[in-house]
Amino acid sequence: MKGSSKLVGVLLAGFLALAGCGTSDNTSGDAGDSTEKEQFVVGISQYAPHTSLDAATEGFIKALEDEGFNEGDNLKIDSQNAQGEQSNTATIAQNLVGNKVDLIFANATPSAMAALNATSEIPIIFTSVTDPVGAGLVEAFDKPGDNITGTTDNHPDATKTTINFITKEMGAKKIGVIYNSGEQNSVVQVEQVKEFAEQEGAELVEVSVSTTAEVKQAAESLVDRVDAIYIPTDNTAVQALDSIIAVANDKDIPLFVGELDSMKAGGFAASGFEYYDIGYQSGLMAAAILKGEKKASEIPVELPNSLQLFINKKAAEEQGIEIKPEWEKIADIYEGE
Repeated sequence: MKGSSKLVGVLLAGFLALAGCGTSDNTSGDAGDSTEKEQFVVGISQYAPHTSLDAATEGFIKALEDEGFNEGDNLKIDSQNAQGEQSNTATIAQNLVGNKVDLIFANATPSAMAALNATSEIPIIFTSVTDPVGAGLVEAFDKPGDNITGTTDNHPDATKTTINFITKEMGAKKIGVIYNSGEQNSVVQVEQVKEFAEQEGAELVEVSVSTTAEVKQAAESLVDRVDAIYIPTDNTAVQALDSIIAVANDKDIPLFVGELDSMKAGGFAASGFEYYDIGYQSGLMAAAILKGEKKASEIPVELPNSLQLFINKKAAEEQGIEIKPEWEKIADIYEGE
């Protein structure tokens, strides 16, 4: 009887164990009808904390939400910021790869380059990249890399439109530009500005900086040497934009900028687009990849969908510029939010 009792106990324990295995996360009892959702992990590598890049990241996340990827539900976001230090971008990229994220969103050229150096397998979607071909991220807009594609913030008509306004409408002959020569995207833009300025008979006065601490002095060095200042989408200069605006306002120098967020912050005029929008475009690309609809290699690099010249009314007053009636026909007048 004792042996029979032991046998019954063993069989009962085995039955309970099997019953326990069958009641994990699938409460429907049908293995083919699990209610458990797959959770994706998206790593975000943002180069610096400034308004334009922040807006692009916001747009990226909103696009994912609109496509059914909600943080805390079927999406986990690992967001990291390099604080404008290129050395940090490599560390962030390596961390994201080590964490085996499903996709990397690289916001700005240094972050995109570091991500591509860190992995050839994890899909990478970039934005806020001025020259993806020159940076070696892709072979061509219609030939993205095996695991990388995204959106550029360099609309071919934006810089030319701005320089034409500076030379033809403002009559500027000398244009000052402040940028970090260590940022590949900025070097490309300055070359474009120089080319367009020379076509209009104007001269470019370049001042290079390495850190944000040097930006104010750079702006002051342009006083009495230029008729206008143009700031490209340079991460170093934009992070210290307030100091440039202060000089421009104090010395009545028209300040032109490379994107709309800097215009809203106090630049006189910009031909551009909303960084939120190119972030959103990038988010749609990411969603298609996470859904398994496309691979990064199948998605061409995209330009911004819209472009418009804006003039900041308050900045015009601060910089001693009278807005001509005919300008209202070629530009939108920004009066603040």
